[in-house]
Amino acid sequence: MGNLSHILARRNPVLCVLSQTHSVAEAVHILAERELGALLVINEAGRLTGIFSERDLLRRVIAAGRNPEHTSLAEVMTKNPITATPDENRENAMAKMRSVGCRHLPITVKGEVIDMLSMRDLLFVELQERQSEVVQLRAYISGSY
Repeated sequence: MGNLSHILARRNPVLCVLSQTHSVAEAVHILAERELGALLVINEAGRLTGIFSERDLLRRVIAAGRNPEHTSLAEVMTKNPITATPDENRENAMAKMRSVGCRHLPITVKGEVIDMLSMRDLLFVELQERQSEVVQLRAYISGSY
């Protein structure tokens, strides 16, 4: 099971960051435009304070009957999201995400967010590894190793 740095090295960072004073409507527009499921929320000092996801939109805005135009991200974001570092292994990152029931994981270095991975990103890498193992096992079984 590889480190997150291996996944990060194979792609461009996927970062979408807004201030906690932005409205939900602004965030939703950006999420839709960029085809993302979540964005990071920062305070005035530029520090990560939360994450706003499609799930937050449904549960804390729509279901609660709030007006997206007049609701700030600070009011409805998931505060203090769990994070990981590039040197953490994939299994640990997935366990963290399962423990709190989230699907997006900010990646930090020395407290600064450098990227965000989704559960899909982590599972896709695992699926690729399993497929490779299957190919190797089939070659072994057929005697073409």
